[in-house]
Amino acid sequence: MKIYYKLPLLLLLTVPTLLSGQKRWSLEECIRHAWDNNLQIKMQELAVEQSENNLEQAKLNYIPTLNASLSHSMNWGRSVNLQNLEIIENKLTQSTSANARAGINLFEGFAKGNEVKSRTLQKEISTEEVSKIKNDISVEIARLYLQVLLSKEIVKTADQSILSVEQQVERTRKMVDAGSLAYSSLLEMEAQLAAERVQVVNARNQLKGALLSLVQLLDLENTSGFDIQEVNVDFMIQGFNGESVDELYELSQSLPQIKSAELKLKNSDIQLSLAKGRTLPTVSFSAGYGSYYSDSREQPFFDQFNENRNPSIGFGLSIPIFNNFQAKTAVKNAKLGVKSSQIEVRSRRQMLYKEIQQANNDAFAFYERYLASERNVKAMEESFRYVQQKFDVGALNTTDYSVAKANLFKAQSEYFQSKYQYVFQLKILDFYKGKPISL
Repeated sequence: MKIYYKLPLLLLLTVPTLLSGQKRWSLEECIRHAWDNNLQIKMQELAVEQSENNLEQAKLNYIPTLNASLSHSMNWGRSVNLQNLEIIENKLTQSTSANARAGINLFEGFAKGNEVKSRTLQKEISTEEVSKIKNDISVEIARLYLQVLLSKEIVKTADQSILSVEQQVERTRKMVDAGSLAYSSLLEMEAQLAAERVQVVNARNQLKGALLSLVQLLDLENTSGFDIQEVNVDFMIQGFNGESVDELYELSQSLPQIKSAELKLKNSDIQLSLAKGRTLPTVSFSAGYGSYYSDSREQPFFDQFNENRNPSIGFGLSIPIFNNFQAKTAVKNAKLGVKSSQIEVRSRRQMLYKEIQQANNDAFAFYERYLASERNVKAMEESFRYVQQKFDVGALNTTDYSVAKANLFKAQSEYFQSKYQYVFQLKILDFYKGKPISL
């Protein structure tokens, strides 16, 4: 029975362990979850399925059409008696007819073949659009993920900062009680402590905001306890002299926004061929079979159907002569569509080149900023140690100590910001190289 007295103690030991073992999301897990659950991606995937259906229908258009009809009519009124042609009598007459007809266009300006090509390209375009959305979401998740890591660094720094100030407050209080310092020194240190607490609150709120933004992008239903894995990004930071923009541009030609524009250009060429094909004659073939029955004759139903058989075949030729210049206008618009697609390809390539130029320039700028902020932090830390020593021996007032403390925290914050901004730019450059985004 003594074990029951130990249950509360076991729970106290177990709960922290369970909490510490709570799932932490990696960047790759965040990206995979977004790909599987993002509604924008799901909508575009439906567009892919729709384009697959349209492609299947374009292939099925090669099959002849087949239609059948069956009708039965009833008539009341005067009619000639077929047994005695001189007698006209009032009676009900009924008749039944059945027909089946198949038809196919043998030639229609290569429309069916071009339609299959066009639907195939539209399917590929829809697929590229899915990839583009996934890439955009991956980049945004990486940005928010690094923002959370940055916020965590600032929170740690703020916690360490407030801890040291709390220790100084206790030390100052003892010195004031001993008569070594004026009471005003304690008030100044307590004011500094209050400022440090505000700093901690701001840092924690910034972290909560970053986590919330990431959670919202992931469309998570249960957001309680969401957290990410700790990642040491220092190993990613190496010497950087800039990348070759032209080489990055060549490597990035497989990005979906470029492939999609190129596919649209091919499709516009096919649309031009379709428009030109509508100016050509159409050759069609049809075949039919039918029969009928009437109760005005005394022959049995199936005998009449057998005697009244009416098979038929036919060929048709349709030549467009004048249609209010609709075909000519369609060809003109299709040519404009080709030119528009050509401009779109050039525009996207030009935009991509500028984006790569900017990303490369930003990476170099953030790297230099990182190096400068790193040197600044080391200088500030050394300066603060000197201030700390002077303050501990009473050779420096509280105001100078507070200013030095604030400058150190500012330098540390700038250092962390430049570090994670630089890492993000490296991920962007990797993205243009065709590498998956990961940490």
